[in-house]
Amino acid sequence: MATSTATKPLTGKQKAANFLVFLGPEKSAQLFKYMNDEEIEQLTLEIANMRKVSTDKMDDIFREFFEMCLASQFIGQGGIAYAREVLEKAYGAERTAEIIGRISASLQVRPFDFVRKTDPNQLLNFIQSEHPQTIALILAYLEPEKASLILSALPAERQAEIAKRIAIMDTTSPEVIKDVERVLERKLSSISPQEMRTAGGIKSVVEIINRVDRSTEKTIMESLEVQDPELAEEIKKLMFVFEDIVMIDDRSVQRVLREVESQDMALALKGSSAEVSKKIFSNMSTRAADMLREDTEFMGPVRLRDVEEAQQRIVNVIRRLEEAGEIVVARGGGDEVIV
Repeated sequence: MATSTATKPLTGKQKAANFLVFLGPEKSAQLFKYMNDEEIEQLTLEIANMRKVSTDKMDDIFREFFEMCLASQFIGQGGIAYAREVLEKAYGAERTAEIIGRISASLQVRPFDFVRKTDPNQLLNFIQSEHPQTIALILAYLEPEKASLILSALPAERQAEIAKRIAIMDTTSPEVIKDVERVLERKLSSISPQEMRTAGGIKSVVEIINRVDRSTEKTIMESLEVQDPELAEEIKKLMFVFEDIVMIDDRSVQRVLREVESQDMALALKGSSAEVSKKIFSNMSTRAADMLREDTEFMGPVRLRDVEEAQQRIVNVIRRLEEAGEIVVARGGGDEVIV
């Protein structure tokens, strides 16, 4: 006798669809914001084709959801090995294996998870003799704050090379990632096969460089300007954006304003936040601020490209004044000493 549809186990998509229906449209819509178009389309189709589910099955869905949330929390606190240890005490080895297997596949646990719990100084001692590409791979997966501490502590002659490798890094095969992970943590529990992972890139290296001290930044950028001028220029453009002007002290903002054309500032403010506008106007005389407001208001619609070009010209002024030592731009770490 054929098995009825009602007794078949629900697929992961069917469970997710039932869970979303239970949450209601408002909360489900919030969750959709974290999904890509394909996932939304698949879940919407499942919801449209959904049939009535028994109370027992809904209880199972809620229980599974709770277990996965719990496992995810433990993984975030101490990695897979820690989560496995805690869950085994509560659910036993067999049930824990099921939970860890599900969450490893569904959440795609980020490589080098255990490294994030390691002290930067200890990690530095462990990786500083590795090949620059290996170090770049590890730093690309770390939080920018921790990666910047390690990059700053490496020998000056290696900093630019590693920064460059992070910037041009694209995708790395799971096999390479796992090989490096095994070297760093031989006891790391095996995880399910993963798709090609994207890490690194120019934005990644900018986040790191923005948090290193000024001396390290200068060493890296000067070396990159010799090795790869185009890459160095791309990094420079992202290292300080116009919106970051709110982080400059008032005295420095006033110095910048003396160097900037009023037409450029009016254009730049067309695409800026209220916070940026407030920072600019508060550092001008009442008359100058009123004139700038009028220029901005009467300018009418402008092309986004023109706004971005004006903002970049102002950023170039800020960079030039900083290089000359006439203004101070706070670095990302927030602990730079000013004397």
